[in-house]
Amino acid sequence: MRIGYSLWGMPRIPVEESIPALARMGFEGLELAVTPGWNTALENLDGEARKQIRELLTANHIALTAVAGHTSMMELDQERNEANMLYLRQAIDLAAELAQPGLPPIMASLVGGKPADWLPGREMLAERVRSLGDYAQAHGVILAVEPHCGTALDLPDKAQWLFSTVDHPAVRMNFDISHMEVMGISIDECVPIMAPWAVHTHVKDQTGIYPQHTFLTPGEGPFDFEHYLRAMRAAGYDGYIVAEVSVMVQRRPDYDALAHAALCYRTLDRAFKAVGLK
Repeated sequence: MRIGYSLWGMPRIPVEESIPALARMGFEGLELAVTPGWNTALENLDGEARKQIRELLTANHIALTAVAGHTSMMELDQERNEANMLYLRQAIDLAAELAQPGLPPIMASLVGGKPADWLPGREMLAERVRSLGDYAQAHGVILAVEPHCGTALDLPDKAQWLFSTVDHPAVRMNFDISHMEVMGISIDECVPIMAPWAVHTHVKDQTGIYPQHTFLTPGEGPFDFEHYLRAMRAAGYDGYIVAEVSVMVQRRPDYDALAHAALCYRTLDRAFKAVGLK
């Protein structure tokens, strides 16, 4: 396992600043956030910008762990759904374009919707995920679907149903354990179920139970990263552990993206060393 960081936490910092800064901190991988509102949104990434990102990753010896598309797959309006699926396919295209030797290109996305949408919409979701999986496979990319509190796909049993039903070689999981924690599901309960599907991860810190929960930066809260890493290792996961700074944290008036990234690294580095991963 290695330590990564999601540029979700740096929506305003240009990549020519963020990527070298993350490398200096010690991060070995990063996830590129391409949803609207981020400076690396798809619509901002012309050919020159994509070339710059490739060059910065290479020059700073950082792996691209995933492209984060995070666009709803549960939209009922046909026109809006077609726009969403196009955006996700374009994010898959970008993952393929930025692929690095020896690393599987990954595009990660939550599914959207609400928990109550699960039963009436799960067959539709499975069909859409399978279709995106076909597209990803044709481009040599893995689609990593993220269970996320407050969405239609919010619990381990739902995840098991979706991944077993879709049963696609290019469809795996982006496992963000913070969303299980705030649903009251412990490390020992969810890791053995979720980790075998996982090809990418997010970690945060967190307190409280959804919907009265608060996401924190790793190191600010009570989450036991050593226990988590041991459980992930025991479950056979050997990919990147990617720190993600929540929008909840980013809304703070004194939010300093670089300082929070540095805290992420210190927290994970300490835990990696404690469990013998470094």
